[in-house]
Amino acid sequence: MRRIARAPWELLKRTFGWLVLFELRNKVLLLPSALRLARVETAETRRLTPAVAPMPTALVATVIATHRRPDEVRAAVRSALDQTVRDQVVIVVDDGAGLPELPDDPRLFAVSLERNTGVAGVVRNVGIRLTRSRYVAFLDDDNLWEPDHLERALAVLESPDGPDGVYTALRRVLPDGTERDVLSVPFDRRRAARESFLDTNAFVARRDRALRFSRLRRTPDVLPREDWELVHRYSRSHSVRHVPHATVRYLVNPESFYTTWSG
Repeated sequence: MRRIARAPWELLKRTFGWLVLFELRNKVLLLPSALRLARVETAETRRLTPAVAPMPTALVATVIATHRRPDEVRAAVRSALDQTVRDQVVIVVDDGAGLPELPDDPRLFAVSLERNTGVAGVVRNVGIRLTRSRYVAFLDDDNLWEPDHLERALAVLESPDGPDGVYTALRRVLPDGTERDVLSVPFDRRRAARESFLDTNAFVARRDRALRFSRLRRTPDVLPREDWELVHRYSRSHSVRHVPHATVRYLVNPESFYTTWSG
């Protein structure tokens, strides 16, 4: 009897993918908080716009979300500023905890939200909205880029038949610094509906209205994550390609403020 009762659910999972179904459920259940957070995001963007005026402009804008990780965010910022691509701006958006002292660089801008939201999508969206660029890249405060990350991504994006977005491979490292593995999966939208291999630390994309994160309040037990949601939704109307070269050092962090990693 139980097998019969589960048959429709199993059919839906095979047809649409369990990640897609879970996200649909999230959007229904978490809609009220998402609407409230959308208002918070807009209010914070308006409040902070004068702090970065004139609006930072470059070929690529790198958005770094942070919360109470002063040493880690300084390392992340340095890895972004040390890119071989110089035509970029880096904007650090603190989720209401206060900013540490950061490097003195004319390409770097840093702002702090008035209060903590605990929602990575809102923090990153403020950074996107406070910049102007052809492309946008994302880096979390506990991860690092290799110096050629943007160069490799932009070489594909700006090629004659280039896609709208690319993601490189992730070198996943444990807290003690040892390498766990390399996550390198060619893009397949049907596969992505069933497997969560998309992460925005490796994602660089052409800016348009679709390049906005979900504002759902995703506690650690809410799946899928906002990284998966952004890339999967963006790929609905934009071409996405994988660059099979590890350019991101991704910390498998059991104490992450925004996410946990069990894969």
